[in-house]
Amino acid sequence: MDCHLDIFFLEAVLNGLLLAGLLALLALGLNLVFGVIDVVWICYAELVMVGMYGIHYAHKGGAPFLLAALLGILLVALAGALLHVLVIRPVLDSAPINQLLVTGGVLFFLQAAATMAFGIEFRNIGIRLGSVNLMDMSFAWSRLLTFAVALGGMLALWLFLTRTYMGTAIRAIAQDRQIMPLMGVDQRKVYLVTSAIGGGLAGLAAALMVLQYDIYPQIGLQFGPLIFMICVLGGLGNMIGGFVAAFIIAQFIAVGGSCFATEWGYAIAFLFFMVAIFIRPQGLFAAKS
Repeated sequence: MDCHLDIFFLEAVLNGLLLAGLLALLALGLNLVFGVIDVVWICYAELVMVGMYGIHYAHKGGAPFLLAALLGILLVALAGALLHVLVIRPVLDSAPINQLLVTGGVLFFLQAAATMAFGIEFRNIGIRLGSVNLMDMSFAWSRLLTFAVALGGMLALWLFLTRTYMGTAIRAIAQDRQIMPLMGVDQRKVYLVTSAIGGGLAGLAAALMVLQYDIYPQIGLQFGPLIFMICVLGGLGNMIGGFVAAFIIAQFIAVGGSCFATEWGYAIAFLFFMVAIFIRPQGLFAAKS
């Protein structure tokens, strides 16, 4: 154990904050979809994986990174819309367990398809941004960029939800999905737009992750459990709660990994999650019924 209140501990805390930006962005899309449509996309992390592969091959094919990132975001937004039309819409009136199982089936399908199409080898986009040093601390530019873009994406979503007609309709259906069709709101259109936005947020996360992580078919297994843990801890459908929960979990991972080992950081985060859910099963920031 090496956990002292020194410059290295401060570095771990700050890196935890940077990691939290990415985790909050990942949780944001899933919380948006659940809050509006009331269906949990078990395969959400696999949509991120699809976006990472799309960006990788677009960039390797000659597209500048920013163009490749935009294409990746559009690809996953389209995938989110198709997921809703082909998979979610037919089971909207089914039991929640059926909805979980069908999206779980999409998860395994995407993993298997990616393994057959791209193999099991690790790939990377080949861009190295370096790092910045400050007071004996080192921070990767890719993490700083990810944090800034993630916050910008969350702000853009907030502006969309609060300043546009479609955003207002999305928030209204999230509050009362039974009465809104009686008010003239096209529920099917709102669901489709929400799914596309949720996919677009997954694509944005993919564009940021390719700068930091290798791409392989099972990368969803690395981030999928974290995303769901954050969403449940913050209260499913609660976007602000998910944002706060991401910062809590990221600190356990970063500081625990600094004091003990990386694996222990994740173990401590999951232990905290289990204790918190035993105490408050609806999530720490869920509205009281």
